[in-house]
Amino acid sequence: MNFLAHAHLSGNDDEILFGNFVADSVKGKQWERYGKGIQAGIRLHRQIDTFTDRHPLVKQSVNRVRSEYGRYSGVVMDIYYDHFLAKGWKQFHTDELGDFASHVYAVLTRRFLILPDRTKRMLPFLVAQNWLTAYAGFPGLERVFRGMDRRTGLLSGMGDAVHGLEKNYDGLQQDFAEFYPKLREFSKDTLEQILENGLGQ
Repeated sequence: MNFLAHAHLSGNDDEILFGNFVADSVKGKQWERYGKGIQAGIRLHRQIDTFTDRHPLVKQSVNRVRSEYGRYSGVVMDIYYDHFLAKGWKQFHTDELGDFASHVYAVLTRRFLILPDRTKRMLPFLVAQNWLTAYAGFPGLERVFRGMDRRTGLLSGMGDAVHGLEKNYDGLQQDFAEFYPKLREFSKDTLEQILENGLGQ
C-alpha cells in the first residue's frame, strides 16, 4: 500500500500515523530512536506490507499489469490502490479527503526535525502538490508516475501507468473492493496486538 492507505490505516493516534507514514525510510534498528507510539506505527506499517504482498487478491492485481511494468508492478499497484481509496474516500472515512490530507501534512510538519532524511526531502513536494488528494484523479496520478519514472531513469515504464490503469480499471477496482476491507480488519487487529503485547520485533 502507498502513503494514503498507510495513513488511513493508522487509527486516530498521530504518533502511530507518523511512524506508519515514514516507515519505509526507517532502516534497520533506526526505529529504536523513536518513542513507543512511533515505533508502533513503524511495526504496523511493516505488518501491513507483508499482509498485502502475500495476499492472493493483490497478486491477482499485480499479474494484470506485470507484462507492462515487470519488477515495478508492485510499486505501480500500491499507487493504483491509493487511487481507488482516494476516489471512494467517503466510503471509508467521515472526514473529507482534503481535511484528512491536511491533518497528515500537519502531523509530519510538526515533527520535521525527527523525520528521516528521505522524508524530509520529499515532504515539500508532498505538501505543495497535495499528493494524498491528487491520487483521486488521473492528472495527479500522471504527475506522480512521471516523477517516479524519471527517478528510475525512464526504465520503469511508469510514465504510462495511467494508461495501464485505464485499460485494467474494472478488474483492478474489483480486486481493491474485495481486498481493502480485509486489510482494514487485519490492520485494526494487528495494531491492537502491538499495543497490548508490547512492541517486540
